[in-house]
Amino acid sequence: ILLALTHHLFIVSYCNFSLLIYFPGPWGRCMGSDCGPGGSQSRAVWCAHVDGWTTLHTNCDQGQRPSNQRNCFRVCDWHKDLYDWKLGAWNECVPVSARTFGASRPFTCSGGEEGIQTREVGCMLKSDGSPAEDAICEYFEPKPRLEQACLIPCPQDCVVSEYSPWTSCSKTCGTGLRNRVRSVLVPPLFGGAVCPNLTEFQSCKPGPCTGPEGMYSLRVGPWNPCTLPQTRTTRQVKRRKGKGQGLRERCGTLSSLSPIWVLTKGNRYIFTYQSHNLTYTPPLCPFPSLCTPRDMPLTVQSCVLPKDCQVTDWAEWGPCSKTCVDPESPRGNRTRSRQVLQFPVGEGAECPPLEESESCDPPGEGVPPCANYTWRTTEWSDCRVDSLLSQQDRRRSNLTGLCGGGLQTREVYCVQANAELLKYLNDLREKDKASRPVENKLCEGPIPNRSQLCQIPCPIDCEVSPWGAWGPCTFENCDDQAGKKGFKLRKRRITNEPTGGPGNCPHLVEAVPCDEPSCYDWQMVSLDQCIPDDEKPCGPGTQLAQVQCVNSNGEEVDRSLCSSSSAPEPVPCEVPCSRDCVLSDWTPWSTCSQTCSSKTIEGKQMRTRSILAYNAGEGGALCPNSSSLQEVRNCNENACTVYHWQTGPWGPCTEDPSASSLNTSMSVRGGSGGQGPCSMGMQTRKVICVRVNVGQVPPKKCPDGPRPTTVRPCQLPCKKDCIMTPFSDWTACPVTCDAGKQSRKRLIIQLPSNGGQDCPEVLEEERDCEVPKICPGFRWKTHKWRKCQLVPWFIRQNSAGAQETCGPGLQTRAVSCRQLDGTQADIGECLKFAKAMPTITQRCQLPCQDDCQLTNWSKFSSCTADCAVQLISLPLLSLGRSKKKDKCKNTQMYPLSETQYCPCDKYNAQPVGNWSDCILPEGGRVESILGMKVQGDIKECGQGYRYQAMVCYDQDNRLVETLRCNSHGYIEEACIIPCPSDCKLSEWSNWSRCSKSCGSGVKVRSKWLREKPYNGGRPCPKLDHINQVYEVVPCRSDCNQYVWVAEPWSVWKVSNVDLKENCGEGVQTRKVRCMLNTIDGPSESVEDYLCDPEEMPLGARESRLPCPEDCVLNDWGPWSRCSLVRAEPRSESSTNIINVNMLCFSSDWSTCQLSPNAVCGSGIKTRMLDCVRSDGKSVDIKFCEELNLEKKWQMNISCVVECPVNCQLSEWSAWSECSQTCGLEGKMWRQRSVVQASQGDGRPCPSQMEQWKPCPVRPCYRWQYSPWSECRVESVVCGHGIRYRNLSCFVSDGSSDGDGSLVDEELCSSLELAVDGDKQIRLKEACTLPCPGECYLMEWSDWSSCVSICVRGAGVDFGSVQVRSRAVLAQEPENLQLCPDQAWESEPCTGGECYEYKWFSSVNSTRPFIWCQRSDGLNVTGGCPSMNPPVDNSSCDPPCLMPKSFCSEAGVCMCEEGFTEVLSPTGQLDQCAPIPILEIPTAGDKKGDVKTSRAINPTLPSTILPGRTGRTWYLQPYGPDGKLKMWVYGVAAGAFVLLIFIVSMIYLAW
Repeated sequence: ILLALTHHLFIVSYCNFSLLIYFPGPWGRCMGSDCGPGGSQSRAVWCAHVDGWTTLHTNCDQGQRPSNQRNCFRVCDWHKDLYDWKLGAWNECVPVSARTFGASRPFTCSGGEEGIQTREVGCMLKSDGSPAEDAICEYFEPKPRLEQACLIPCPQDCVVSEYSPWTSCSKTCGTGLRNRVRSVLVPPLFGGAVCPNLTEFQSCKPGPCTGPEGMYSLRVGPWNPCTLPQTRTTRQVKRRKGKGQGLRERCGTLSSLSPIWVLTKGNRYIFTYQSHNLTYTPPLCPFPSLCTPRDMPLTVQSCVLPKDCQVTDWAEWGPCSKTCVDPESPRGNRTRSRQVLQFPVGEGAECPPLEESESCDPPGEGVPPCANYTWRTTEWSDCRVDSLLSQQDRRRSNLTGLCGGGLQTREVYCVQANAELLKYLNDLREKDKASRPVENKLCEGPIPNRSQLCQIPCPIDCEVSPWGAWGPCTFENCDDQAGKKGFKLRKRRITNEPTGGPGNCPHLVEAVPCDEPSCYDWQMVSLDQCIPDDEKPCGPGTQLAQVQCVNSNGEEVDRSLCSSSSAPEPVPCEVPCSRDCVLSDWTPWSTCSQTCSSKTIEGKQMRTRSILAYNAGEGGALCPNSSSLQEVRNCNENACTVYHWQTGPWGPCTEDPSASSLNTSMSVRGGSGGQGPCSMGMQTRKVICVRVNVGQVPPKKCPDGPRPTTVRPCQLPCKKDCIMTPFSDWTACPVTCDAGKQSRKRLIIQLPSNGGQDCPEVLEEERDCEVPKICPGFRWKTHKWRKCQLVPWFIRQNSAGAQETCGPGLQTRAVSCRQLDGTQADIGECLKFAKAMPTITQRCQLPCQDDCQLTNWSKFSSCTADCAVQLISLPLLSLGRSKKKDKCKNTQMYPLSETQYCPCDKYNAQPVGNWSDCILPEGGRVESILGMKVQGDIKECGQGYRYQAMVCYDQDNRLVETLRCNSHGYIEEACIIPCPSDCKLSEWSNWSRCSKSCGSGVKVRSKWLREKPYNGGRPCPKLDHINQVYEVVPCRSDCNQYVWVAEPWSVWKVSNVDLKENCGEGVQTRKVRCMLNTIDGPSESVEDYLCDPEEMPLGARESRLPCPEDCVLNDWGPWSRCSLVRAEPRSESSTNIINVNMLCFSSDWSTCQLSPNAVCGSGIKTRMLDCVRSDGKSVDIKFCEELNLEKKWQMNISCVVECPVNCQLSEWSAWSECSQTCGLEGKMWRQRSVVQASQGDGRPCPSQMEQWKPCPVRPCYRWQYSPWSECRVESVVCGHGIRYRNLSCFVSDGSSDGDGSLVDEELCSSLELAVDGDKQIRLKEACTLPCPGECYLMEWSDWSSCVSICVRGAGVDFGSVQVRSRAVLAQEPENLQLCPDQAWESEPCTGGECYEYKWFSSVNSTRPFIWCQRSDGLNVTGGCPSMNPPVDNSSCDPPCLMPKSFCSEAGVCMCEEGFTEVLSPTGQLDQCAPIPILEIPTAGDKKGDVKTSRAINPTLPSTILPGRTGRTWYLQPYGPDGKLKMWVYGVAAGAFVLLIFIVSMIYLAW
């Protein structure tokens, strides 16, 4: 505001009679070198005429020139932390209409009135809250809003109920009054109309009175304040001064005093007295005898002199509960107390609070940070695979040797985690600094994982190739050829390297002893052509052998090494002459039938030849017989004595004493990872020579060359000692006087291994709690009542009927505070911890001679056998000769017997509520309070029990403890929790045969479904449509694995035989078999389909048998190798076709293959290469190897089979506290949580994560007031008196139905003395008994139902309220002017109903009547809208009660303007329907659209309508009967015809 005023500031000066003004410009930016208030800003100031032209500054008054510079606050970024907006509270909501200028318009409230409320917003300094310029805060964020919309609720008028029925006449004769009253239901709110009169009076005259109509009564006034008595001297002086006043004093007011004991500090007692007035009504008493009652009431009594509670000053503040720095809750609390000096006595003021608290900051500087807590974990356990096995795997598998994916667990515990105090296991030397575990509830945040997947490497088995052929007989060492004994060796190679190296493979070399060994020998390569002797053209000759020198491994060496051996001699042969029999060459020797020879076994091999042409006539050599066409020879004549070296398993790794001194230990941290090597050691194994099928033989029997080693180096793992946490703190002892136990625990963080120090056996300790010498607890102790003290005689001697030694008095007793063991305690302890202090005074009576004197109560009589009898008589005896025998006979005042319930053993037990969940027995397992463990094989199914609560009632259907019915509170019933059953599959079938006999193919095995899962068992893996699961792996068949073997051709069978010559066309046959090919050659016959049918040799052939003189040719030899053209593959695709002969083909990847002992985890996928000829035929892989086509292909990739992790749950929590402390509906709950969600095909988590069971039914006892008694005013008719009520013990079942049953007070002895939470027990209160003819207030009505002050349908609620009221009752017409005002009071409540109020009307036999009704059906006065109540139209019959209807002058019900009448079949008005208004625009109307309006009066001229011009016609389509008029049908028909015409024209034009 100041800136605006400054900006518009103008200073006027007169110069040459012209008006010149200084005009200031806006302030510029705050400039300066330093941040803060040291900045400056400037503005321009110029002199100008009021007409707008500027002039020189000298023409304006220089004394009025505004400044053009001022200091300012330069804002910097770091000021953001120092300044902030201060937001004030929102002010009262002001109606918008009150803020507008002009005359107020009439306002009809519907739901609420719109308003605006404001607040103050300013910039402030955070440190001290001092104000600052708004520009500082506006630099960082805009100024918050100063106004907001609000809603002012509509005025709520007072709503009252209907009148009660008329009371009877207040008099039996003469003129009296009748009353009827009503109560307030809703108080006036928000300026609503005040409540009307709650009482209505009506005069009544039962009849004339025979005597005087007036009546007189003695009215007792209230007791005067309790005061100290006056001395006798003082009273006598006052009497002498006041002579002649005694009669008026007795007629008007009689006063006297009476004594009382008062408890003061130091337990001193003081006599005090109080009096009350006796007033004769009417106020003037010309006839005192008319007011004299039979028994004069007391005018003086003992009383308690009021003493207010007095307390000491506040003590010093106690220490702050927060002694450390905690960012989350920086402040603590501190308390201070004060002591009681004087207890409240009588009606004195109660004691104020003796203790108060306030928030505080930790004192001093350098306050240490508060302890915070964090989760710690133990070392991961060993990886276990068996926890992942399904039910089926557990039953059928050997659980040893499992590998692959597994599960490992650890414990989680909570520790104090101050960074500067604790350090978590940095190395083994800090094992004693492991954190002490505390209770888990101290830790917050997510709990670390207690389980994780792990991997146990599966051992790779050694795989070896088949045995090779026996080699030649050779020396064991060719460098030392001493002796004549040698060995034949055969070998095999490792095809798959095993875990741990080749030392874990079986023997790879076998040896057979032989004679005449040789290290080098000649090997025949081929035979030259047969050359006849003597250079003849045919006949016998020789063939020269082409040889090479080879070593024992078959490798070619220098020929000079074979010089010691003779070269092979020429082989004899024969070249047939023209007429000789022609034979083929010998076939190669077949495979030897045995690998060795013995007495019963001989190895044989065979070769054959065939006849190519028969001899012709004489002179030709004859063909040999068939036996000469076959030769057999012995082979493998070496004995069957095979030897090999056999190795045992490697022993444990032990320290090598001969190791180097550098081989020292290396300390490594023992964590959850692998074990590091600490030193080098050695392993040994046993190596023996073994004869096959015999056993161990001397080592010299085996060749020494291939002997395995017996010692190898190894790495020694580090020793790991057991690491444990320190013991936790001892658990707290129970806060009882009974002997309890406390325990402490510690956890294993790291288990020992490799010879480390073992863990101690004791992980938990327990000890007995010390029984406190003095049990905590305090109680009040009351002492004997003292003698009854009367009011001094000099005070009451003038009272009528008073006697000196008898009458009413007061007696006191002492009260002290004791501990439970009876020792004296400070009284402040009982004020804190004990119940309410017992009363220290009571009224007493010293009987007079004429009083009714009764003996003490006798003992109760014995109960009858029938426990249904509840009364027990206790006769009392009257003593003395009382002159008031009639009074003594009043059993209400002097009861002579009293009753008490007899104990009864008849109880009735019955079940109540629903059955609980099925709960498995606990099994004695106790959940650890320190470590949270992952459940193992916890029993989660089987037989359990479900519970139903039992309730016990006595013979009066009152709830009692269930022990009375010999029940522990439950009915148990066995139940079954079905166990989960996993999916069950069959065993794996055998692998199928490889799909190809040459090259790469696949082989398959399968499992099929045997049993589906149920009850939450493990799901099945993905099955096909026939419920099977497959494993597919590639395989390769050696193209030479199966070969065709053809026997020699048979003898020619000439079809057209020339008897002279055995030649011409003929047929030869032979047997062709498919045989398994081994390293030693074909061995056994197999099925023909295993061999390549394209490669099958012919089994028969037709040819011409050569005749004499014909050329004879032998059979074709094998085809030579095809010349291959090298070509590189283009990619790794499965069909890489090359332009020439070969391509490399990769098969599909196999399924992920695991070790046989693995369930899941890491595996491999494999594929194989296939060498494919250009015509698509698979050939031997060696052809592609020669082209190097296989080198770029990856044959193995790693893969992972997801582990089937079952859902892991925590243990069940402890049972919760009962949801209700008593009653029938109490429940206890327990929960569990998911520790590890299921993974893969693991067992899913169950849906039941919590369980409940009923609580034992306990009776609900409560203190409850009885109804107030009638007002008791001693022996007079009216005046001030006292009413009483009792505090009784009631029992109920906790439900809202019924108030319960009265029971013995001892059952409520353990409860706090309070009624509905109110600890102020009031068993008596002052009351007034109206005198005959008085006008007085009735008692308070009951609280009304809770009503919500709301806008129904708008969702706006202004709170709920309930109210009660007091109406006035009058008895004399003359006293109506003296009646007190009616009263009401309200209080907030919750859960109020939102009501609506509507007018209703009805017609009886005489005339209609109207009333207001609430939406719940209650007839009320007030609440309905006052603007449009239904009109009492008596001229229309029946009346016009429909909305928007009125009674016309003709006595007919009609509708208001804008509505049309809809008549019933009888011709009466049924409803008023709104008229659809068709608006026809005229030439002057700019709006050309047609609209419907319902809220416009059709009779108004068009000029009244705002924004409208021209005329408007209103067409009413409905008639008085509610039906459409005929012209509406005509218009519709015309429109339809017009539409048909337009469509036809468009069609014809198209």
